[in-house]
Amino acid sequence: MDQFNQNSLKSEEITSFDFKKELLQYLHFWPWFLFCFFVSTGSAYFYLRYAPRVYNSVAKIKVLDENEGLELPTAGIFLNRSTINLENEIEILNSYVILEKLVNRLNLNVTFFEVGRIQTTRIDKLPFYFKSSINLDSLKSTESYKIVVEKNQFRVVNEKSDETTIISFNNNFATTHDLPFNIKMRKNIDFSNIVGKQFKINFSPLKQSVLTLKKDIKIEAIGDRSDLLKISVKGESTIISESILNTLIEIFNEDGISDRQLVSERTINFIDSRFEFLAEELDSIEVNYQNFKEKNNLVDIASDANLGLEARTKSELELFNLEGQIELVQLLESSLNEQNRENLLPSNIGLESQGINVLISEYNLAVIEQKKLSNTAGENNPQLKFADNTIKELKSNINKSLNTYLNQLSISKKKFQDRSFEFKSRIAKIPEKERLLNVIIRQQKIKESLYLLLLQKREEAAINLAITEPSIKIVEYALSNSSPVYPNSKMIYLGAIVIGLTLPLSIIYIMFLLDTKVHTREDIEKVTTNIPILAEIPEIKKKGSLLFTNPNATSVLAESFRILSANADYVLPKGDDRSKGKVIFSTSTIKGEGKTFVSLNLSLALASLNKKVLLIGADMRNPQIHTYFGTSKNQLGLSSYLNDASANWKELLMTGFDKHPKHYTMLSGAIPPNPAHLLTNGRFEQLLAEVRAEFDYIIVDTAPTILVTDTLLISKFADVTLFLTKANYTDKKLLKFSKELSESGKIKNMAYVMNSVGAGKSYSYGYGYGYNYGYSYGYHEEN
Repeated sequence: MDQFNQNSLKSEEITSFDFKKELLQYLHFWPWFLFCFFVSTGSAYFYLRYAPRVYNSVAKIKVLDENEGLELPTAGIFLNRSTINLENEIEILNSYVILEKLVNRLNLNVTFFEVGRIQTTRIDKLPFYFKSSINLDSLKSTESYKIVVEKNQFRVVNEKSDETTIISFNNNFATTHDLPFNIKMRKNIDFSNIVGKQFKINFSPLKQSVLTLKKDIKIEAIGDRSDLLKISVKGESTIISESILNTLIEIFNEDGISDRQLVSERTINFIDSRFEFLAEELDSIEVNYQNFKEKNNLVDIASDANLGLEARTKSELELFNLEGQIELVQLLESSLNEQNRENLLPSNIGLESQGINVLISEYNLAVIEQKKLSNTAGENNPQLKFADNTIKELKSNINKSLNTYLNQLSISKKKFQDRSFEFKSRIAKIPEKERLLNVIIRQQKIKESLYLLLLQKREEAAINLAITEPSIKIVEYALSNSSPVYPNSKMIYLGAIVIGLTLPLSIIYIMFLLDTKVHTREDIEKVTTNIPILAEIPEIKKKGSLLFTNPNATSVLAESFRILSANADYVLPKGDDRSKGKVIFSTSTIKGEGKTFVSLNLSLALASLNKKVLLIGADMRNPQIHTYFGTSKNQLGLSSYLNDASANWKELLMTGFDKHPKHYTMLSGAIPPNPAHLLTNGRFEQLLAEVRAEFDYIIVDTAPTILVTDTLLISKFADVTLFLTKANYTDKKLLKFSKELSESGKIKNMAYVMNSVGAGKSYSYGYGYGYNYGYSYGYHEEN
């Protein structure tokens, strides 16, 4: 074989990624991409058209420090560090107790919906009058009712039991029914706008509603060094969402103010209870004073020895003060012993011991903190136990301090009493009656001073109660976005476009990945580059143009076989004896790859060049040539010649193409029981030797190589062997088999012919460019 001609038929090995080829492969499926694109974007449009709109509502508050403005500046203030634990405030805001109040205040366990043809939308209220008639706290399970507005009446259906109740528009709650609510048409409204519409009412248990709300509300701090909290909730109705946020802020503020007012309220209650006893004691002292003066005929008491009385008076005043302190301590001890861990102690009631006053303030703050924790934490919470222990320690310290202070007062009182006794001895001449009167007056002054002191403290507590500062500052009331956060039209359309493009791309990629068929010449070149590819025969879809019947035809089929005949002539060996005909075998790996079709058309293409051509059907196991002539497969042919030594091969030849007068055909003949034996009995070699002398080309249609050994037994007689592969049919693994046949020498001078190129839609672009471009100019394709 001429090395230059052989190399001219070899394709260059592909060492780099052919982007254009890959792109064209995928672009050939553009109808799939277009279809998926329109389906995905259309689905996105209809989804956005009917999907419920969810809006985000946000409110912002600042939590105020309870001790702000009362304490001395600290390092935290100068460093702009808040002393407020925002995590605790967030837990309180989202606690069950607060949300339960919110649900009860807004009746959130009753929800209303408007039922449409495609979607059901939540609404904030019904267009007609509605009043619940049951205690919603008693609900144990969800109940749902559908209300159909008909002409002059409501039709109410219990969706659980399918029980129907009819209520007239003019119902004034007089209709007897078992519904948990009453409805009637409002006055002065045009009910024709709602006739035919359907509404839905859901009654949910209180606990379920609170837990649902707890899950929906999102609370987070704004920044790391800020006292601001952002509260947000998402919902279909912005009116409901904004109402939830504003009411939640209101309840939280009320709860904080209530905590701050607890001490003042407890002080007022304590003083009010003491007033009753003091009033009775003052009345009793004043009556004794009046009776004493009347009994002893006393109208006025002259002053006595001013110098001696000044010292005595001063001592008595000190004694008065000590007795008042002692009584206050005793009252406070009595109040402390009556308390449990949830009550507060009165503060600032006149004790002169600052240490005890500080302990009382710390005790009250500890009780308030313990109550906050008990609302949000369990009994075994470490912080709650720590708060309980703190209260116990403070209470014990207060008791010890009161006992110590009482002992001190008692000692001081004893000293002043001794001094008073000395003063009394000095003024022994003062009448006993005057002394007794002074005792009564002294008792009266003590009670009056205590009464005035408690009255002053009560007014202070009342003022503090009235001017209690709010616990939060509203930075921003609830506001809702004008555009919904869900569905996000831009993201959905973008996702639809991505899906519309990636879905067919993925399917095609997987199809290519799982595809093991040969489609283009590159698939062959990846297996071997040493075996030339002579031609690529296009797929012929028209049954009427399967044969090269017209020598002057300019169809794609004709041109492709002209190319094959020309390339086959190049690979034929160029011997000295040019008068002998050339033998061309046509075979394949398996049946169905088109070797008979190629053999017949190649013989016709060579005959159109005014060459004498003989087509021999050597596939005696599955003959197919007779089908193109419309004859029986049992007609005499090659098997007859091989089996009968007296048979004349010339008598077995037949013609069937008027426009190809130099084309002859020898059919396979009847199927013999031993084709391999017949092909190796010497008669086939003799036949080829004889026909070489009379024909220019002998085309032999042989059996598939992987199924039987017939072709391999006679392959040595061929000048060139055309090995057929069929696009979208031949498995790539079979190429290795044909390559091994060539490399092992079992088939000599082998060349590939690709049949039915363009059979798969994925690869039809390859053929269309190769032939239509070269041969369509100035010609018309033959029908």
